[in-house]
Amino acid sequence: MTVVLFDLDGTLVDTAHDLGLALNMQLARHGQPALPHDDIWPIASHGSRGLLALGFGITPQDANFEAMKHEYLDLYQSVFTNNPQFLPGIADLLDALDAKGIKWGIVTNKPRRFSVDLTKAVIMGNTNLYERAACLLCGDDAAQPKPAPDTLLMACVAANALPSECIYVGDAERDVQAGKAAGMKTVVALFGYIAETDKPAEWGADALIDAPSEVLSFL
Repeated sequence: MTVVLFDLDGTLVDTAHDLGLALNMQLARHGQPALPHDDIWPIASHGSRGLLALGFGITPQDANFEAMKHEYLDLYQSVFTNNPQFLPGIADLLDALDAKGIKWGIVTNKPRRFSVDLTKAVIMGNTNLYERAACLLCGDDAAQPKPAPDTLLMACVAANALPSECIYVGDAERDVQAGKAAGMKTVVALFGYIAETDKPAEWGADALIDAPSEVLSFL
């Protein structure tokens, strides 16, 4: 394998604090009580759709969903670079990949308006996550985000690699679906935002890992 591609939220970076902060700000605005971090953590990987379902019980089929989504994203815009941190073990893994000369990149469903500044806010030595990654593909870079394979295939082009030469690591079923559709080996990060009701063993991934360092065994 020559390229390792990662999901962003809940795989590389812990963004649950700021995602949850924005949700609790919105709940307060609507006179609702705040939710504890433990409730938000397993939902954080599902973005605004999952968080609005958690906080307000609404779905895209509800008439007020788009307005609530825009309100949430505006609130998130004000806090999203407050506290992004690598998940434990990720910085060491990325350093090890660099030392081996193995390219790595990021493929996320997060919109580009958040992804670029967020990755720039995650410091890596004298630089940052954005500068170190071989590529960054975002949910709005293609007509169809994950679980469609489009952004993963775009990442292959950016990294000058074939899909068969890539591993995709993520913490959601859609990551596995997208990776398989793209023709990549897929790995589930069990250390990510996985709910008790999730069944990652049934997602059809090539492997499940408990720690970031286990990625090295597939190279």
